[in-house]
Amino acid sequence: MGVITLENEFAVAVAPAKVFRAYCLEIDTLLPKILPEHIKSCEIIEGNGGPGTIRKITFVEGKELSYAKQKLEAIDEENLTYSFSLIEANVWKDAVEKVTYEHKFVPTPEGGSICRRTSTYYIKGDAAEINKDQINDVYGKKTAGLFKVIEAYFLANPDA
Repeated sequence: MGVITLENEFAVAVAPAKVFRAYCLEIDTLLPKILPEHIKSCEIIEGNGGPGTIRKITFVEGKELSYAKQKLEAIDEENLTYSFSLIEANVWKDAVEKVTYEHKFVPTPEGGSICRRTSTYYIKGDAAEINKDQINDVYGKKTAGLFKVIEAYFLANPDA
């Protein structure tokens, strides 16, 4: 089994506590609300929202990814850190065992935030069809887009 580790930063013009709340604590209700063209539903299927909780995200029909299951690994509201593992999805199912994402939200001098994310892909066998550039091109851009949608939501709804 191989391991691919990537580090990314995503800038958001919203305070870290708000982005953390949206991305980590309220994702079940917020994602379908702000991304209805992509997300059909987001639900907890096991647990109470703390570490060990399993969440299932169901995407609208016609997307490459139809569903994904995440396991919440750790959450620290005081230090604005959050980690989860993608434990099941219908893409790369024969090539990837799991992906673990560790997030840290830090303030910027302008009042916004930076999300620093480390992604660790646990590759089954030699799975040569997966490489760092492919992951960064596809999933790094999708995550950057997600943070821009969250940013737009809070800029349009500052009291949310």
